[in-house]
Amino acid sequence: MKGMTKLDPQLYAFTYGCELSCVHTENCFVPISEIIAVEETEFNKKQRNIGRWQKMAKLHAFTVYYVKKARNHRWRCSGATFWCEDEHLCNQWTQALKELLEMQKSRPKQLLVYINPYGGKRQGKRIYEQKVAPLFSLASISTDVVITEHANHAKDNLFEVNIYKYDGVVCVGGDGMFSEVMHGLIGRMQKDSGIDQNNPKASLVQCNIRIGIIPAGSTDCICYSTVGISDPVTSALHIILGDCQPLDVSSVHHNNTFLKYSVSLLGYGFYGDILKDSEKKRWMGPMRYDYSGFKTFLSHHYYEGTIAYQPAKHTHGSPRDKERCRTGCYICKQSEKQLSEQSKERGLKHEEGAEEWKVIKGKFLAINAVSMSCACPRSPKGLSPAAHLADGSADLILVRKCSRFDFLRYLVRHTNQDDQFDFPFVDVYRVKCFQFTSKLSEDNESNVMDIGKKRFGQFCRDHPACCCNIVNSTWNCDGETLDSSAVEVRVHCQLMKLFARGIEEDCKDEAAHSQSSIEQLL
Repeated sequence: MKGMTKLDPQLYAFTYGCELSCVHTENCFVPISEIIAVEETEFNKKQRNIGRWQKMAKLHAFTVYYVKKARNHRWRCSGATFWCEDEHLCNQWTQALKELLEMQKSRPKQLLVYINPYGGKRQGKRIYEQKVAPLFSLASISTDVVITEHANHAKDNLFEVNIYKYDGVVCVGGDGMFSEVMHGLIGRMQKDSGIDQNNPKASLVQCNIRIGIIPAGSTDCICYSTVGISDPVTSALHIILGDCQPLDVSSVHHNNTFLKYSVSLLGYGFYGDILKDSEKKRWMGPMRYDYSGFKTFLSHHYYEGTIAYQPAKHTHGSPRDKERCRTGCYICKQSEKQLSEQSKERGLKHEEGAEEWKVIKGKFLAINAVSMSCACPRSPKGLSPAAHLADGSADLILVRKCSRFDFLRYLVRHTNQDDQFDFPFVDVYRVKCFQFTSKLSEDNESNVMDIGKKRFGQFCRDHPACCCNIVNSTWNCDGETLDSSAVEVRVHCQLMKLFARGIEEDCKDEAAHSQSSIEQLL
């Protein structure tokens, strides 16, 4: 800090809850946006100075707690203590810093927290109490904590409480817990605004109450894809700093009936079969996904059906480019601007009949629609590495019938740096909405085919019908099963917001540097 030499500073930098270590910081800088809190500090009469114990006059000090960034997008809370003999000068600095922190209007003051004590390894309550609650207290954030007791507890509660008095809602658990809170918040917003969620063409009201995710589940895919790591302390610090990341949400309907919202994976075939089988083996814990995945791979089921989609012409880029969605993503910002302009021109009405639809018939091992990369520790790139968090589109990935060996090659590509779409049996499209009808239900629900004969601009029939057994799979909607095979899916641009900032491009390990970074204050 400029002018801190007047304090004759000696900095004690330490990782929160860890050992104290001494660092000299006359040229050290920390941005105000990354300061967590400022507190007055009590000093003993004896102070350690360059390895020697010596008697000193009465000291006055304050400690600045700030975010320290490490490798792999991991954040930690560190502290820098400044001291001097002038009490008035010390108080001036303390007051000035606190006033600057008060100017950070995006930071939450009051949060509603839902804890799932049963998710993942049943560590949600312990993780919150030991790792998160102390940080919220340090940042002077007040919380109302609800321990969920049954499925949909948080969702039902969000329809009853006064959500508008909170600056955000925090869920402690896995992707299922996040989905529950998301459905509660979005549903509450539509209810309060008089929007019918069963209307698949309705323009939904944006949810401006941010959601924070404290990962404590089995996969934590959403947290990993929006922060870059599944770490409770890192996520808590993003919440404290008041970060904001818009997020696309897809609505799923069947016969004009609302089914679910999705923000990560909507999968039919392979991933749907894995989920359906793993639900019967919950007693196995997280290992059930490996077992069910291997079993599903060996079964090699494929499903015949019809897919109709509208290309996302409003967004820049494609699923196969190298443009990754990162903090301050240009593509997401441009898409938001274009969609806003289009909505004004249309008077907030959907006029899809005038736009081009495309139809594909075939036999598929997997049909996946992702609104984010769906990255996780096992698949660092995810199902679609170039998918964007907030561009108003989803990447539709079609894996056609192929041999087991070829399908294995495709799955292995998710764990390395090779192009996972570079196969003749894999197609990927960037879409803003799509419909799917299985072959089994086409005779009874022929609306997709009827619409296609009238409106669709392109009709592909590269896979003729055969005498194979016709069966239905299950949709995997963000880790929850949907039994209706015929669905209509629509992407709603930036419908909700997270306490996150997207994945930062260059997250440096500050522990390898002798100096931190701090903004000029005066």
